Amino acid sequence: MAKTDDMTKIMKDMMGAFPVDMSSLQETFKTQASLGDKMSKVAVEAAEKSTELSSKWTKATLAKVAEFSAVKDEPTDYTNAMTAFASAQAELATENMAAFAEIAKKVQMETVELMLAAGKDMGDDMTAAAKKATEELSSVAKKATDEVTAAAKKATAK
Repeated sequence: MAKTDDMTKIMKDMMGAFPVDMSSLQETFKTQASLGDKMSKVAVEAAEKSTELSSKWTKATLAKVAEFSAVKDEPTDYTNAMTAFASAQAELATENMAAFAEIAKKVQMETVELMLAAGKDMGDDMTAAAKKATEELSSVAKKATDEVTAAAKKATAK
């Protein structure tokens, strides 16, 4: 019975000494939170710029509608107004779509930069955690081996 108790105690001690490094989990959480914060800032900035651009485009369109819808003296003036409105809308659309594309391009570049930096940070965190866990596991394994050896010697000596 004593031999069983010794092995149970050794296993209990070994499992109790099993390293659970909460600091590496905290670092990972901080890295994730930081990435989320930076990504949110990129998204909010893009939304603000897109909203400003949309508002500007709408105001320009409404100004052209006012010109287009004004009473004209001659029927041909309506045709000319319609042509001018269509031309102005095509120009506005081209300019604004290019501006939206620039916003999207900037968001894409910033996102890639953030993801690369986060990947490096997470890789560094994981490497440090793995190294620490390996060192602690080696220490625990050596201690367990020594205890098992000592228990075996003690059992054979009886």
